[in-house]
Amino acid sequence: MRKLGTAILVLVLSGMGSKAASGAPRSADQPRTMEEVVDRVIVNENHLNQEIRKFSPLVETYIQNLKQDKALGFTPAGDKYFLGRADFAKGVSLVSLTDADTKGKKIFSGIGNFFSFAMQYLPDGFLQMIFIDTNGFDKQHYKFDYVRREFLGEVRCLVFDVAPEAKAGKGRFLGRIWVEDQDFHIVRFNGAYGGSGRTSWYFHFDSWRTNAQPGLWLPSFIYSEEKDLHYALTKKLDFKAQTRLWGYNLGHAGQEQELSKILVESPVQDDSKTANDLTPVQAQRSWDRQAEENVADRLQRIGLMAPPGEVDKVLDTVVNNLEVTNNLDIDPEVRCRVLMTTTLESFTLGHTIVLSRGLIDVLPDEASLATVIAHELGHVVLGHRMDTTYAFFDQLLVDDKETFRHFGFARTNEEEQAASAKAVELLNKSPYKDQLANAALFLSALQSRQKEIPNLIAAHLGDKVVVIADIKPGVAQAAAATPNADAAKKNPQTIAALPIGGRVKLDVWNDRLELIKSKPIGTVAEREKMPFEVTPFMPYLMRYGTETNKPTNASSTSTKPPETASIPATDPKPAEPPKPN
Repeated sequence: MRKLGTAILVLVLSGMGSKAASGAPRSADQPRTMEEVVDRVIVNENHLNQEIRKFSPLVETYIQNLKQDKALGFTPAGDKYFLGRADFAKGVSLVSLTDADTKGKKIFSGIGNFFSFAMQYLPDGFLQMIFIDTNGFDKQHYKFDYVRREFLGEVRCLVFDVAPEAKAGKGRFLGRIWVEDQDFHIVRFNGAYGGSGRTSWYFHFDSWRTNAQPGLWLPSFIYSEEKDLHYALTKKLDFKAQTRLWGYNLGHAGQEQELSKILVESPVQDDSKTANDLTPVQAQRSWDRQAEENVADRLQRIGLMAPPGEVDKVLDTVVNNLEVTNNLDIDPEVRCRVLMTTTLESFTLGHTIVLSRGLIDVLPDEASLATVIAHELGHVVLGHRMDTTYAFFDQLLVDDKETFRHFGFARTNEEEQAASAKAVELLNKSPYKDQLANAALFLSALQSRQKEIPNLIAAHLGDKVVVIADIKPGVAQAAAATPNADAAKKNPQTIAALPIGGRVKLDVWNDRLELIKSKPIGTVAEREKMPFEVTPFMPYLMRYGTETNKPTNASSTSTKPPETASIPATDPKPAEPPKPN
């Protein structure tokens, strides 16, 4: 018998930690002077530039152009989205999975060339921001000025200001670096490359690395921002951008785990000659399941779908609550998976419900999550099937760059409308029926912003979420009719949607997803709510092997219970780090 469960979704805002990591034993060759520290930093950085050639991670860049609003500050005014696979063996090179316009073009022509004169963003330029300098990061080209010690999460760092020598040339880094104080790897650098021209610009950026393996700090997050950048004489550019990298160990983690398993064989007694035979209906269900498992496995292998984990369990709990209260007994059982991308989309693979990480990020509460899941569960209940030819394995053998052209799981308008009607029915009998006020606000906010963020809501594999409000108004109307809908609208602390990155953190090595955990903060101004907006990264850094139940991303907000959703205005102040000896 299924029982109701609670899917805990806590809205958070992460900040720099103030807790010191336990001191690791120091090797005999530890540097004794700052000059020796700088030498070690340079050696490690140049070694990383060579080591990274072994990897081909996925690289996602989402950019929001900005316009100024008197009440809200800067708000989205158009966006761009790029998803590709890095090929570091060929330098700073990207194989695009989504952008047909760059096919066959040279989209990067020199360090830091992030933006063309015709106002076209160049995705390779944003990828370049994972490197400080690939053409001579040394004492001959740079000056290093020690600043202080500082904690980034649990990692104590030495902070240096770095500036190029006068004759170092264009494209050199100017800014600040953070160096962890055990092995002296750069874990963060913040600044810009120098020497912009009339036809290309160097943007400011904040680049972070995470300790993916012992002694290996890999590029993970990049935040970039420009305000009032003038070009073409009379035009100016304002934008914010997030770049994420993941999938460094793609395809190897599962193999390593499989080889380490201990299997114990036990005798199996067959009491009946026909006990395991399948009826035609069971055979068809098995065939359908094979197709959905094949697709899910393929998407996971290329890094587009996260392996099963903590976030899936939260989604499964919501599905369970909807099934129990509606007396549903679905076979095969409904499962949930998470797409790794930022774009807001959802779809079904047979009896597998898929939500994107970006969609989970921006949902304000559990009832809003239930509203989205109820729509996809409607497809399952109504028997809307997927293309079962994916049960043939040759249908999965396509190049990564052809993935979005080969696979597609969007539904027809008729199927969407039927699923919407079924979702209303499921929600009206669910434990969320009196908590849908925020869901209505979420759908309304998404609908009102869709012209400003078209690429964020442009689904690549399934259906964009905004169609729930556009094509299927029943869900939004049902949510808006809840008793506390008017109170939620009038409450100044109600949050319609979170900024991008508000819920989920990812492990760049094995692609596992976890929910962000952090302390809530107090009330905030209207302009700090930032629905669907890009915000800076502020990871809570930890060394490899440390417990992972810590916050990892400040692209987020925090809330009280749904009816009084609120976020505080300031981060807790970190403790003063120890002074150098």
